Amino acid sequence: MSTFLLEIVTPERKVYAEQVNMISVKGSEGELGILPNHIPLVTPLRIAPITVKKTGSKDEVIAVNGGFMEVRKDKVVILAESAELPEQIDIDRAKAAKDRAEKRLADTKQDNVDFKRAEASLQRAVNRIGVSGK
Repeated sequence: MSTFLLEIVTPERKVYAEQVNMISVKGSEGELGILPNHIPLVTPLRIAPITVKKTGSKDEVIAVNGGFMEVRKDKVVILAESAELPEQIDIDRAKAAKDRAEKRLADTKQDNVDFKRAEASLQRAVNRIGVSGK
């Protein structure tokens, strides 16, 4: 089966760079599955996990917190605001962030800027907890 290079890059570092068979991501308009030789595409990404499939190994899941994905014939580049592999996630910190965000959401009106920030913070925390598997 053919493969393509997947690179996940944040402002701080390159998080992931490997040959893969398929990835599944959540774009702004819905879920996308990318296979080798996919039509070129650029799309914004939601705060959601990315599933990576490679031949002969278990699926990998990576927490990606927004950004953009560029698909080329033989390469996919994800420019993310932040991204973490499961072993890099501090589960206690993620749970504390989730609790703080939930408290702020309960104390804030929906049309407030702080509500939107708290909502995004909650999504990031839930994404991290889900990817960590704990």
